[in-house]
Amino acid sequence: MDNHTTTDTRKIAIDVINVKKKFKSYQDKASTLKERFLQPSRKKHDDIMVLKGISFQVYKGEAVGIIGRNGCGKSTTLKLLTRILRPNEGQIKICGRVSSLIELGAGFHPDMTGRENIYTNASIFGLTKKEVDERMNDIIRFSELEDFVDNPVRTYSSGMYMRLAFAVAINVDAEVLLIDEILAVGDSAFQKKCFEKLKQIKAGGTTIVIVSHSMDQMYKICDRLIWIENGLIKDQGIPKMIGEEYMAAMEGRRLDRMETEKRQKEEEAKKEKTTAETKAGQNPEKSSDMELPQFCRKGAHHVGNGKIILTDGYILDASGQKVSTVGIRQKFKVVYSYCSELAGTKLNFVISFTKDNGIYCFGTGSISGGNRENAFSAESSGTVTVSFETNNLQEGKYLIDLGIQGLDGTVFHYIYSALELQVEGDPEKAQAGIVNMSRKWTCNSRTVHQEY
Repeated sequence: MDNHTTTDTRKIAIDVINVKKKFKSYQDKASTLKERFLQPSRKKHDDIMVLKGISFQVYKGEAVGIIGRNGCGKSTTLKLLTRILRPNEGQIKICGRVSSLIELGAGFHPDMTGRENIYTNASIFGLTKKEVDERMNDIIRFSELEDFVDNPVRTYSSGMYMRLAFAVAINVDAEVLLIDEILAVGDSAFQKKCFEKLKQIKAGGTTIVIVSHSMDQMYKICDRLIWIENGLIKDQGIPKMIGEEYMAAMEGRRLDRMETEKRQKEEEAKKEKTTAETKAGQNPEKSSDMELPQFCRKGAHHVGNGKIILTDGYILDASGQKVSTVGIRQKFKVVYSYCSELAGTKLNFVISFTKDNGIYCFGTGSISGGNRENAFSAESSGTVTVSFETNNLQEGKYLIDLGIQGLDGTVFHYIYSALELQVEGDPEKAQAGIVNMSRKWTCNSRTVHQEY
């Protein structure tokens, strides 16, 4: 189709127009022709409307993430974009060659070797044998399957399947790349390699649509998030903002479900006349339902299992005074306290800064780039101080996330947008972007140093 544009001058790569999709749900589907004639009632079914009319556009070179809880229609949307499925109503228009990673190893023949499957799979994406020959070494090298590429793929593990599928998909020079949770498979080192490759592909101008439950991945690669809820687009926009709204909604549902279950258990307990009543004087088990700490700013929300919880948090300037505003290049500290049920547990304290427009600026942890053996150990209570010797942030408002995790990734307590920091500077010296950097300009024989 011909590219068309709106008031936005960017070219539209994907145009989804009022798309609806329904599936038939059989309670007891007949499996044979005989059963269909003898028991016609088994043909009865319900129509499940998965997508109820969604519309969105993805621009050329843009990376868009689709989020939502299980069953909301994310994967269905991606399969419609690949034309694995057809919409019942509406239109989908896509410009350019499409490469997809929807089903792990889709199109692979188990009895063919990895090399043979590369030819077959690449031909599905429109490559000629000559083009595959030219890229074969790159595909094998990226997949890291040099020792197994001539073995039947039925002997491959799921991780090896993923490596081969991903290696083929990223080497077909697609203009549109569709990915459904594929980065959740494989070891962490290969996941990181794939993610770095995705960023390179995006930088090269490829349009990417990705479905994932990993919000961290979404924040790092996506320009926009689309939140699908009950078959409709609930919201879309800046990844950090939409992601936090989504996480808050999921946490709210979890807490509502816990409250409902708690009431049900209480009602059941009242009806039971057992010896459990004699234990009424014992200490009840601590609930994992946590209240948001009072130190948090309005709009903050949190997640975690509650075994270790944050109890206080604030910002100190260079003189040790509590502040909410600092100047560019001024030293400051972020201090937060915790209490713990897990004394001795090795911890990773994390902090991140996001501008109020949703741009993710910086994030780090107490074990980032260091030896995990030097991780702090939890005590019954404690205080963490993060000192920033040089403030490189530009003028503006920033939201600070605070968190405590285990070394295995367990989230004990993570508060999104817990604190607010205002960075002030001289408007006449303001620069563009998020951070400022010292620099040196040289023209001919003259050099000018610029500090900020």
